[in-house]
Amino acid sequence: MTKIGTAIIGPGKVAHTHARALAAIPESNFVAVCGRTPEKTRAFADTYGVRAYTSLDELLRDPDVQAIVICTPHPQHAEQAIAAAQAGKHVLVEKPMAITLADCDGMIAAAKANQVKLGVISQRRLYPCVQRVKRAIDENKIGVPLLGTVTLLGWRGPEYYAMDAWRGTWQGEGGGVLVNQAPHQLDLFQWLMGPIEELFGYWDNLNHPYIEVEDTVVAVLRFKNGALGNLVLSNSQNPGLYGNIHIHGDLGASIGVQTDSGSMFVSGVTARVDPPINDLWTVPGEALLLPKWQEQDRSLAGSVDIMSHFHSLHIQDFIHAILEDRPPMVTGEEGRKTVELFTAIYRSQQERRPVCWPL
Repeated sequence: MTKIGTAIIGPGKVAHTHARALAAIPESNFVAVCGRTPEKTRAFADTYGVRAYTSLDELLRDPDVQAIVICTPHPQHAEQAIAAAQAGKHVLVEKPMAITLADCDGMIAAAKANQVKLGVISQRRLYPCVQRVKRAIDENKIGVPLLGTVTLLGWRGPEYYAMDAWRGTWQGEGGGVLVNQAPHQLDLFQWLMGPIEELFGYWDNLNHPYIEVEDTVVAVLRFKNGALGNLVLSNSQNPGLYGNIHIHGDLGASIGVQTDSGSMFVSGVTARVDPPINDLWTVPGEALLLPKWQEQDRSLAGSVDIMSHFHSLHIQDFIHAILEDRPPMVTGEEGRKTVELFTAIYRSQQERRPVCWPL
């Protein structure tokens, strides 16, 4: 069996999820980790039996490393991804891809110029309940999607922001609920609803005076097919409530998915999450299937760890994309769409006007 030599940059919390996957995937030969803090990096390396580097240049010179997973804070993604691509390494980046469109474009250009794969983590696309929604749209079961909503009502308290110095800061995190908690929902929304035409948004910090970034966002969207949509995103509900996406088609049918119950999980920290489920389904002839599907999803959650299983499937897809020389499930171009969406919301408030695509 051909194996891809893999490594991680950034031995933080989410990196453990990636490390366990890289160690278990048959086609992966997990060989190294790179971090800035020697003690932390060494401890991480010892846990998984891999080499420890504190120099990115040294890691990139390692001939056994062919693909790198970037798990550092968001503002560092672009510089590291570009350096890895220029060294001929394939790159898989944790969400969000980056915090500026210029960074995204630099990453995409570097990957193309050096003929390496560039992928972005969005493992919620693989949830069975999300796949049902995607298939229903692709198979025209609701007709043309005409109205879509995203509601993410979670909680992040002082203990969350105290985990790492970069959290809750513009310089270290690049944003708040838009950049850290909502990218999965933003990715799914544009994936399901299609290309965006225009957006108007507001954002603010309403009840987290101890951080710099936004905790609440509302936005309205018009899609290129004429459909309308809205986003309501918040880290201000204690306890956290849910995250869901509902889509209504021109045939009158509605479908939806609750991707998160309570607050979104923190990889490497949260001990348990409720299973993602379809929470709305009025497709003629299929409405009665909803309880069955929910039972299937709850049963799956009893046999796999939701917080790591779909990460592993996504990482495995990326490794297969390298071996099969095909695009990964979520390309750099797809990852850029999420950054374009949250950039438009920030820009809309700053400029007090609707923002049109492309930015």
